[in-house]
Amino acid sequence: MADPVAWTMIERGWSVCDSTGEEIGKVGELTGDEDHDIFDGLTINTGVLGGTKYVPSEHVSQIREGVVVLAIPAASLEKYE
Repeated sequence: MADPVAWTMIERGWSVCDSTGEEIGKVGELTGDEDHDIFDGLTINTGVLGGTKYVPSEHVSQIREGVVVLAIPAASLEKYE
């Protein structure tokens, strides 16, 4: 398992896993202010049928090189656009 990294290291295309460890998509965009070290959230590209979901930073539990792990299950993403 990779070591934790800062949110500023996240790159487009990294895997995103839900709270069960299942990969649910790829990182699309990040929102935040690097100058003030404020991470607002990220978009997840969930595939052709799933589209793109925005997830606020409070639902991110871990950031490791190459993967972002959410603190919520994939089913909870339905309420995010």
